Amino acid sequence: MNRKINLKSLLSAPGRTLEQKLALFAWLNLGIVESLTKRLLTPEDAVIIFFNGDNCIFVQRTLKEENAQEIMSRGVQLVDLFAALPRKRAHQELQKELKRMRALSLGILEQKRLVA
Repeated sequence: MNRKINLKSLLSAPGRTLEQKLALFAWLNLGIVESLTKRLLTPEDAVIIFFNGDNCIFVQRTLKEENAQEIMSRGVQLVDLFAALPRKRAHQELQKELKRMRALSLGILEQKRLVA
């Protein structure tokens, strides 16, 4: 897959509330995390497709939610694990990062469920 997911165009449908945008963001992130876990995506692909600069800026400026911003911050750094660490250790750290990103996404969904 080489197409970028543009969060701004995807989440900014007229009438969509901030809560809906955050929930959709969390669901999308869960899909990306699962794809990384199953090795359907490489960290490099995930950065190009989802954790790119445009999406990071959208999350920071529009969603303005701490967990969402942390997810994006962790996502953009996934490739760096393989540049900085031996391969085996990088894979271990990748799994830790994916677990944390999954938990953050579920946290967003839980918050939105409690608000609803």
